Amino acid sequence: MCVPTRVATSSTFYIEPIVFKMIFKREQMSTDAPTSTTTSFNPAALRAKYDAERDKRLRDDANDQYIQIKGDYAHYLDDPYVEPGFEREPLTDEVEVVIIGGGFGGLLTGARLRDEGVEDIRIIDSAGDFGGTWYWNRYPGVACDIESYIYLPLLEETGHMPQQKYVTGEEILEHCQLIGRTYHLYRDVCFQTKVTEVRWDDDACRWIISTDRADRIKAHFICNALGVLNMPKLPGIEGIEDFKGHTFHASRWDYAYTGGNADGGLDGLEGKRVGIIGTGATAVQCVPHVGESAGELYVFQRTPSSIDVKNNELTDPEWVESLEPGWHQERMDNFQILTAGGFQKEDQVNDGWTDIIRKLMLGVQDNQSDDLSPNVIARNMELADYEKMEQIRARVEALVDDKETAEALKPYYRQFCKRPCFHNEYLPTFNRDNVTLVDTKGKGVERITENGVVVDGKEYELDCLIYASGFEVGTSYTRRGGYEIYGKDGQSLTDRWGDGVRTLHGMQAHGFPNCFFVMSITQSGFTVNFTHMLGETGKHLAYLVKTAIDRKLSSIEVSEEAEAEWVDTILSFANRSGGFQQGCTPSYYNNEGKPGEISRQNGFFLGAPMEFMDLLEDFRKDGTLKGMTLV
Repeated sequence: MCVPTRVATSSTFYIEPIVFKMIFKREQMSTDAPTSTTTSFNPAALRAKYDAERDKRLRDDANDQYIQIKGDYAHYLDDPYVEPGFEREPLTDEVEVVIIGGGFGGLLTGARLRDEGVEDIRIIDSAGDFGGTWYWNRYPGVACDIESYIYLPLLEETGHMPQQKYVTGEEILEHCQLIGRTYHLYRDVCFQTKVTEVRWDDDACRWIISTDRADRIKAHFICNALGVLNMPKLPGIEGIEDFKGHTFHASRWDYAYTGGNADGGLDGLEGKRVGIIGTGATAVQCVPHVGESAGELYVFQRTPSSIDVKNNELTDPEWVESLEPGWHQERMDNFQILTAGGFQKEDQVNDGWTDIIRKLMLGVQDNQSDDLSPNVIARNMELADYEKMEQIRARVEALVDDKETAEALKPYYRQFCKRPCFHNEYLPTFNRDNVTLVDTKGKGVERITENGVVVDGKEYELDCLIYASGFEVGTSYTRRGGYEIYGKDGQSLTDRWGDGVRTLHGMQAHGFPNCFFVMSITQSGFTVNFTHMLGETGKHLAYLVKTAIDRKLSSIEVSEEAEAEWVDTILSFANRSGGFQQGCTPSYYNNEGKPGEISRQNGFFLGAPMEFMDLLEDFRKDGTLKGMTLV
């Protein structure tokens, strides 16, 4: 039996709150930072407008408005990129580490385990290759909106340099495959395999992984790397099952129907009436290509996205030659510090993301009052946010010819109520004669019929309906993963986390020994650049696994006390930002307009810019595995 022989002393996880990270001395500001302009808007009127637009979109069903893709809807998950008929013999062997997920989280964990000398690894993924979200999302125009020099991990290790500042999805997928080859992960992977259950065997101190291919694999350690946005969702619109035309989800783009490829040229849509439901990041990138090819395109909008300039450029060979070893980590850290409200002498990335934060900080800086009370600072940041969003709305006016359409495309909410988008072709697409914005005024589509989509009593007849409706956020971890995890005494993770996620550092849960999670942001550190945090998580998990192996431990498990202290830390930060989320328009950021205790508990660590990463590094340097039950 796995009975603990000792419990390491629990560490203290109290963090001095960093309530206003964006406060800096004036002399610390870069000399080339843009200056604030005179306020030309009415703050009270904008606040009222924001509230009114939010209220239009509030729904009692919040996340329940979406349909889980299963049963009659399961075909929306079919893999269009593999040949049917793949078969193999079931596996019944034992390995040191099983990693579930072959996206960046799984790849980075596998790479760091290799760095630590752990060779006995198996990766399991339902896809036909590595890539995760970049394997599934191959819609036309797909690209990263985080600078590729920091978004793509392990650049120095693989020797790859991105071709552009913001590379295409195809190049990102190729980079994922390069990581797999560089770290010899292809020899230890099971593709086209879905995990159906993970269960702890207390007698053997091993995990038993069952799959849809009749595998029963034993593992000393299990790493769940499902990704941040991995499970597509459908809008629960009346009549969604009635439509007789062609449909697919944007995360499984049907090029057999549309023709073309990720670069566009969708000749299969010529003369077709096409509808797209959704105006988030996916639609922003694919709408220009669909609009270029379709006979008619109707974009059904509930809430407009914030669309700023995307300044893409080819990679400068001279800059590449000038780089010194360690540049990649330095550049990632620079971006992390700046986007988390910290100070850096140089903005190495200098893009739309850092511009947003810089202007918010300047809004605080330009206030000449010596009053730095929380209320005054919050007011000044709100004014700076209004000013930035006024620029976003002015850009809509400048690019969209039709005044009514332009007004409907203007976002009326604070900058970070929804994930900002950066694109140069999306807004001008609505100037095309064949493209129509169908603004639902916050209500969403009324219903779907056999022939099309109904909004405000008007039916739009369609040949093809594309769901750009995003991915599940806020649903249970096991639901998004598609398998249950049973820990000690047969307790399911679903039951254990029924009242909210409970972890240490977002990576380990009490009652689930030798079980690790790669979740990027849930109870982990705040970051705009997800892959940066995934890399830090992978490094930490590899350390824990290697340490356990070296010390010949049967199991390593976070203590209930350490877990509780971390949850309290997460809640202490979340409670301070609850007012902001409550005032936001509904999105996956605030549980579709219903932020509550569970969504706050499932939030992220909001310390100083690099504080979370420093916590992990200090934990590793300490070496005593504080807060762990060791067997």
